This record gives sequence, C-alpha cells and structure tokens, in this order.
Amino acid sequence: MTVVQELPLTSRRGEGELEERFEQHRRELTAHCYRMLASPFEAEDAVQETFIRAWRAFDRFEGRSSLRSWLYRIATNVCLDMLGGQERRARPMDLGPAQAPVESNLHILPEATWIQPIPDGLVAAEEDPAETAIARETLRLAFVAALQHLPPRQRAALILCEVLRWRATEVAELLDTSVASVNSALQRARSTLAASNVTTLDSSPRLDEPDRALLARYVEAFEEYDVDALTALIQEDASQSMPPYDLWLRGRDDILTWWFGPGAGCRGSRVIPAIGANGRPAFGQYKPSTDGGYEPWALQVIELSEGRIVEFTFFLDTETLFPLFGLPPRLDA
Repeated sequence: MTVVQELPLTSRRGEGELEERFEQHRRELTAHCYRMLASPFEAEDAVQETFIRAWRAFDRFEGRSSLRSWLYRIATNVCLDMLGGQERRARPMDLGPAQAPVESNLHILPEATWIQPIPDGLVAAEEDPAETAIARETLRLAFVAALQHLPPRQRAALILCEVLRWRATEVAELLDTSVASVNSALQRARSTLAASNVTTLDSSPRLDEPDRALLARYVEAFEEYDVDALTALIQEDASQSMPPYDLWLRGRDDILTWWFGPGAGCRGSRVIPAIGANGRPAFGQYKPSTDGGYEPWALQVIELSEGRIVEFTFFLDTETLFPLFGLPPRLDA
C-alpha cells in the first residue's frame, strides 16, 4: 500500500503491525459502511479511505478511545462525505406500487438507483450468537432499504446507537452535536423505520435442515420449471423484484404468470449456490446460451419464512455481482 509511506512510524515492522491492527476491523467496518451506503463497492471504497485517513492521522491518535472506536469515527465521517448530495439508493418496491406482470411495465433505471447485495464473507461475523443475529438482521435488504429513507446524519445516529450500541454521548461527540440532538434524531429515525415495518429487533433463525431441504426443492423445481412444485414452495403473498428494472410483483400468481409468460426465457436455467447475501441464501442463475452452455442471468437472493419462499430478488447486474460473489462467468453444457 502506498499510503504506508505517509505514516510517521520508524520501521517497516511498526508499519506492518499497525496495518494488521487496522485489518482486524475491516469486515465490521465494511458492514457499517454498507449500512450507510447500500453498496458493497462503495463500502469497500469507504473502508479503504478510512484506512488512508487513519494512516495519515495516526500520529495524532492519543488513545483516548479504542482504536476500533476511532476507526468507526473516521469511517462514519467518510460515509457522510460520500453521501453529500447523493440520491438515496432504493429497492423497486420503494419507488411505487406493484405492477401487472407484463413486459411493457419494465423500465430500466440507472445502477446508482439501486441497493446492491453484499456477500456475507465481506462483513463481520461476531462470535456472540446474539451479536451475530443483530449483525445479520441489520444487513438484510429490507432493513438497509429502510435506512436509506433517513437523512445521512439520522442514519449514522441510528446505526451507531441501535446496531453498534454506542452511547448517545459518544455519537454526539462524533457528529459534533448535542446529546439532545442525537436523541431527537433517534426518535425521528425510529418512527421512519416503524413506518417501514422493520426494526433492529426483527429476527429470523439461521437456516435449519428443513430450510435447506426447501431450497434444494426450489432449485430442482426452478431448473425443471415445474409449476406445481413451485406453487407449493412459494407463499401466496410473496414478492419479486429485478433490479435494474423498476417493476416488482406482488403475489404468487403474478410471479408465476411472469415466469411462464414474459420471463419464460428462464426455462432450462441452471441454478448454483452462491455465497450468502445480506444474511440470506443466494444462487447464481444461468440461462441457456444460443452458442451452447449457460450464460449468467441473475443473482437470486431468497427470503424464507415459515417453510415458504416469501421474497425473490433477482439482481441482473451479473457483470459486477458474479465476480463479487465468486460465481463463474458461464457454465458449460
């Protein structure tokens, strides 16, 4: 790293030790920046900028707080800088009501419009089961989408207090404001999240054996394009979205109408497991290619509840997402 040269350390060994200490916090800082920015690529950029600023300022770090807290302060300010003047990212369901499953309702919006998924391997995995559950739930797509409705400083206050459990006094110092202002921001932020029907207390268990069996049946049914099997697996009021298209669907009937109508080109696809996304199961979908084999089509992120599939998100930006999730560029016949 070229930024190593900017540190006022006297030895390469000292530089290496400090870099190692920074790296110990990379995944949790990436999770924090992702909650703020809703893009794994921007989150990684923010963490890199955090480390650059920390290298440059380390000689002024007086140890009044832990290194971890200091890095979080820098990362939060980096995110606030990046969010200045930037439009919030969203999911299709944030932009309007569900539409009929017809091709004429498809409209592509710019990449910067959309919340992007993040691989579970990029974000922190806490050892404490309770902390793991909080980290997992506060990275799910619905929660991250709800956060984007908050002004950046409200967003930061809520994440720091509700997710990371900082004291209001610490957040007030970071944001250069009063404790009363932080508490007021928290109250407004909680009201906004409540209107979105999500909270930091929402939870769902990790996948158990019945869930894994359900997902295996889903993969088989999707590859076979078996309408009866798919009907049995999908909850009646399930939803589907397909960024970068703004169209989203509500209800199993509309989803299957789409799959067997405008989306019938997915028939014959292969579906392979991917790294989990936002604490949820994910799959790479490959459609049959005209020149043989299978070409990438979508990263499928699936939400389960009570033994059924309740939400599909098909992220179609395979050019950037498949490498991020370690998926091959195509599959042989």
